Amino acid sequence: MIKMKFIENMGRSAIDLYRSTVDVLALFVTTVWCIIAGPFNGKTASRKSIFQQMVFVGVQSVVIIFFISLFTGIVIAMQSAYQLKQLGAAIYVAPMVSISMARELGPVFAALVVAGRVGSAIAAELGTMKVSEQIEALETLALDPVRFLVVPRFLALLIMLPCLTIISDMVGIFGGFIVGVFSLDLNIYRYMTFSFDLMAWKDVWTGLVKSAVFGVTIAMVASYVGLGTRGGAEGVGRSTTLSVVISFILIVVFDCFLTGLFYFGNM
Repeated sequence: MIKMKFIENMGRSAIDLYRSTVDVLALFVTTVWCIIAGPFNGKTASRKSIFQQMVFVGVQSVVIIFFISLFTGIVIAMQSAYQLKQLGAAIYVAPMVSISMARELGPVFAALVVAGRVGSAIAAELGTMKVSEQIEALETLALDPVRFLVVPRFLALLIMLPCLTIISDMVGIFGGFIVGVFSLDLNIYRYMTFSFDLMAWKDVWTGLVKSAVFGVTIAMVASYVGLGTRGGAEGVGRSTTLSVVISFILIVVFDCFLTGLFYFGNM
């Protein structure tokens, strides 16, 4: 009996996961269609709303990302130096920090910060509008909730997360520079030369592609969960938590998949 109940619950969970995945993909297609078709049918999203979301996503996240990236770069440099100094190769701290930040840590940390800060806010805001029947009010007025609510947030995350990733990369490299120059007594010019000479353009653009994928993921998850909120204030709280948890998991999963695709796809 217990075994059958377990199998039943697993089957129900699998069906729910499949339905949710299909619904998120449908929301993504609808959002992209609104962006593409908007200029041709005169139903574009408000520019003011897009810029407001860009400020919220990007400008207001800079300080958090600055401190996280700075100390991440410092920690990577210290941990690397501890091992490399024993081999007489302390100068290789420079490319280790720069490549690590550009490929992985910059995009991932920026995405996690934005998912926790912005994704939760989007889910809570849309969830509150849903339970207070503001979404239904828009539909009653023949206004598309996706165009008015989802598209501005989607575009803001798609544009600003790569920008935040660039900031994260540079600040993290600067953190490694602090350790390399002031703690390891490395030559400034040599440190900077090693930082960028051994880093390929592929390391940079793959990180930016990752950040764009993460931005789309955060936008879709937060919007879908928020628009599906039920159960009043308690439901809003559940949706906010669920949005952050799912976004975190998908960021790590997609990072693993994209890393394998970019760096091991031809093996």
